[in-house]
Amino acid sequence: MRKAIVAGQFYSAEEEELKKQIESCFKNKFGPGGIKGLNLNNSKSPSIKLIRGLISPHAGYIFSGACASHGFSEFLKLKKENLPKTFILLGPNHSGHANSSFSLSLEDFETPLGIVKNNKELGKKLLEKCKSEGLIQDELAHKHEHSLEVQLPFLQYIYELKKTDFQIVPIVISANKYEDCTNLAESIAEVLKKINEKSKENVCIIASSDFTHFGSNYGFKPFSKNIKENLYSLDNKAIDSILQFNSKEFYGKAMETTICGTFGIIILIEILKKLGVKKSKLLKYYTSGDIIHEYDSAVGYASIIFY
Repeated sequence: MRKAIVAGQFYSAEEEELKKQIESCFKNKFGPGGIKGLNLNNSKSPSIKLIRGLISPHAGYIFSGACASHGFSEFLKLKKENLPKTFILLGPNHSGHANSSFSLSLEDFETPLGIVKNNKELGKKLLEKCKSEGLIQDELAHKHEHSLEVQLPFLQYIYELKKTDFQIVPIVISANKYEDCTNLAESIAEVLKKINEKSKENVCIIASSDFTHFGSNYGFKPFSKNIKENLYSLDNKAIDSILQFNSKEFYGKAMETTICGTFGIIILIEILKKLGVKKSKLLKYYTSGDIIHEYDSAVGYASIIFY
């Protein structure tokens, strides 16, 4: 069992307080406006039938929670039978603990909202198929990594409202080469194609990433004036490449910034392209500076869906 490590730091450690905190993210002025009126009872046919991928931020909820809630609110609009049963989670390795470029966990994850089951069957298939690409089981890489953990309470909250459950396949990424990521994506896509052919089960990919980290704290200060405008411009150029499914162009733009989940985003884009996904949508973008009205040290957040 992988225990929560940032409960009480990035989000509340108490179950009821955490639920209230998630609700406040939806209701926040930067959020989608609460869950009232969303398609909980499937009374209307939503414009998006399936969600195949999501880019979601992973800072403390006080900063990025409202942005994240835009992406997760889209799952509330789906019919229950169209909800993903499994999420492949792709996150960067902040801790530095890893024995390979790609580290998969076969453990269940615990949060204050309960236990999230690991889809061990799919995880083992990926380990076998992607062995030559460097994918290994490495629980140490996950033990101190927060980028995947912070996605889970949102999913748990949504799936409780929808009265169903989900499983995860968590992968922490330490890779720093574009080709390594595209090779892994190709192998993962082959496994998912077989699953689609046999069961038509929708597996959703979530790439956990914050965008540009600006300021002396992050060693990145390419401009000193009009910081908000320049930060927005920098990130929007990278986001445009993502929306066009152009992972190579995105990689080039990301290497000029400090986007922490670059390689997970590359893998997500390449998997979805190989699965024939063609549509994407930016739901929300803002920075931590917009929250505290201070831009000397600011981080960009984006919520992007693929369908």
